[in-house]
Amino acid sequence: MFIWDFVASTVMDNLIDWFYGQIVGFLGNFFSAMGNMGVEIFELEWVQAIVLFFSQLGWALYGVSLVVCAFEFGIEYTTGRANLQHTALGAIKGFLAVSLFTILPVRLYALSVSLQGRLSAGITGYGSSIGDVGQQIITDLSSVESIADMTQVTLDFGFGVITSPIMLLFCIILMAYAVIKVFFANLKRGGILLIQIAVGSLYMFSIPRGYVDGFVQWMKQVIGLCLTAFLQSTILVAGLMVFKDHALLGLGLMLSAGEVPRIAGTFGLDTTTRANIMSAVYTAQAAVNTTRTIAAAVAPK
Repeated sequence: MFIWDFVASTVMDNLIDWFYGQIVGFLGNFFSAMGNMGVEIFELEWVQAIVLFFSQLGWALYGVSLVVCAFEFGIEYTTGRANLQHTALGAIKGFLAVSLFTILPVRLYALSVSLQGRLSAGITGYGSSIGDVGQQIITDLSSVESIADMTQVTLDFGFGVITSPIMLLFCIILMAYAVIKVFFANLKRGGILLIQIAVGSLYMFSIPRGYVDGFVQWMKQVIGLCLTAFLQSTILVAGLMVFKDHALLGLGLMLSAGEVPRIAGTFGLDTTTRANIMSAVYTAQAAVNTTRTIAAAVAPK
């Protein structure tokens, strides 16, 4: 009779693992699809019109900045402090920035979403057929060498350390909280990226003049957004896969997925838009004040 129990346990164990992996894989694929929605938003005509507007704004600010750089170079040349290499290097940096600030963030975000979907599918085995499960069952049964191996098979589904129904309910609530938090985070990333591109255009005035600190922070923000899109969903899927075998450890992984933006912000990869919007506003104000000063200086008396 115990031989039948062993065979039934092996079959059910593999079937449950496959079924659970398909459910978690579907969730990971769903998050990947949500990320792709954030990428596909840039294929809409009205979004492309907005991006084109800020691209043209960036080019306009870049052109004004080149004029300002020429005036500043002329003023410094009269005092003997002009540096042609520094001015030319700033112009090249500005040209690269204004050419890529509407393209590279979208491509980088699309790459991070694609990598997240592929890694989640690899972790969960999403897309594997029932035939693969049958092959694994045959492999497990053929690996048995003695009767003692048959008596050692157990299936506790990871809840052996949880003896209280209240504790189990608490774990399920926390798991749902982690999933919902990641869900809403994925939902708004496409809009955040659009806002970052819009704000990035305002830095095109300062880059040719050598003031690149604000734009570097903007680049860190874009990298932080893409890194969060990749890590947050991947860690959540990994936690769900661990949850069936080690409930508390998997729960800890799922809760840690919500801390990815905060940890990234600690290392300068802030995923919020508040800091960069304020910095861009200061940059725009400086551009307006500088333009007024130059216009007043060259105006006829």
